[in-house]
Amino acid sequence: MKHYIEKANILLEALPYIKKFNEKIFVVKFGGHVMIDGELRKAFIKDVVMFKFIGINPIVVHGGGPQIDEYLQKLGKTPKFVNGLRVTDEETMEIVEMVLVGKINKKIVVDINQMGGKAIGLCGKDANLIIAKQKEPEKGSDINYGSVGEVTTINSKMLKNLCYGKFIPVIAPVGVDENGKSYNLNADTVAGAIASSLRAEKLILLTDVEGVKDRDGSLITSMDEDEITAKISNQVVTGGMIPKIKCCIAALKTGVKKTHIIDGRIMHSILLEIFTQKGVGTEIHLSKDPKEMKEVSGTLFDR
Repeated sequence: MKHYIEKANILLEALPYIKKFNEKIFVVKFGGHVMIDGELRKAFIKDVVMFKFIGINPIVVHGGGPQIDEYLQKLGKTPKFVNGLRVTDEETMEIVEMVLVGKINKKIVVDINQMGGKAIGLCGKDANLIIAKQKEPEKGSDINYGSVGEVTTINSKMLKNLCYGKFIPVIAPVGVDENGKSYNLNADTVAGAIASSLRAEKLILLTDVEGVKDRDGSLITSMDEDEITAKISNQVVTGGMIPKIKCCIAALKTGVKKTHIIDGRIMHSILLEIFTQKGVGTEIHLSKDPKEMKEVSGTLFDR
């Protein structure tokens, strides 16, 4: 009997959050180890379907870097990265699109549907969901990244129609320009742009680390913009975590309510982060009340 009472208490702990987030939109970046570990992947899919059944509207944006590398190597091409970005020539772009849109995206859709959800797989070409432009070289650099793009606009109206029409959008990070050219996009950036365009309740980035850590290795459960600036300056936060944090800050400044960087290696990590008081990752928030802040340049409005 004690075991069942504990289960009831867990459900009761989640009740205020279920009520608070009813009909809200959560944008979740799905990537890293959780995509390739069978048990973690299955748990994530169940969590997403559960969100929908209890009244939360999830949107899944997925990556696929390791899978793209695998296919490139099978075809005798060596993956090339500069400053963390995949140099994408025309042939590589065809492979990127094939793997992300044709393989990974549809597999996620099938998994969600088999769990009882109603998923629809999309990329930027569908109803001009993600309009992009070619990424410009850094100042003083002549590096040509090829078909690496930057998001310019999101068709948020279509996503709203799908979400409130009982569907779960699953989005591959491939964009298109006005001339129909495809672009390889960073999945974190796409997730942030989509969350901003929808003024989502939450942006959740799944990673292969616990979250943001302090100098002593302890998890930082909550950070604001001022703390982030100081920790980056003091080199407490370094490497690949910096662009993820900056993505979260940009989303917050354009209307997203809360952002989270969490460890996707933990079973049911998104449920634990959202429906428990302690959480399992790092919540990032602004130093100031968002209502006091002006809209920043580059905000993605509904089309």
